[in-house]
Amino acid sequence: QVQLVESGGGLVQAGGSLRLSCAASGNIVSINAMGWYRQTPGNQRELVATITGELVTTYADSVKGRFTISRDNAENTVYLRMNSLKSEDTAVYYCHANGRRKYFPGSISSTSFSSWGQGTQVTVSS
Repeated sequence: QVQLVESGGGLVQAGGSLRLSCAASGNIVSINAMGWYRQTPGNQRELVATITGELVTTYADSVKGRFTISRDNAENTVYLRMNSLKSEDTAVYYCHANGRRKYFPGSISSTSFSSWGQGTQVTVSS
C-alpha cells in the first residue's frame, strides 16, 4: 500500500496564508498525478488542484490566482500554497496520488495504486 501523510492545516484569519504538504511512501515505483481535494460537511469532495509528473497543473476556478500546487518528485511530495484565504476555503483538505508501486520491497513486478491521505482541517475565520 502507498501511504499519504498530510500536514500544514490549521486556523488562519481571512486574507492569510497556509502551506499544505503531502508525502507519499510505500514501495513506490512512479507517481503520475498528485492533487488536492477538499470537502465540507454534507457536500461532495471537490477538486482543488492537480499536478502531473510533467508539472502540468489544473485548478478549480474558485482558487485560481490564489493557490499554487507544486511537487518534489525526488521526495514524492506535493504542496499546496494557499494565499488570500477566504472563509469559503474552510474544509478538510485531502491529498491524492496515483501511479505504480511494487508488490513488496525488492519485487520486480508492479501494480497501479490510487491513494488518499487522511485529510487535514483548514479553517479560515472571517
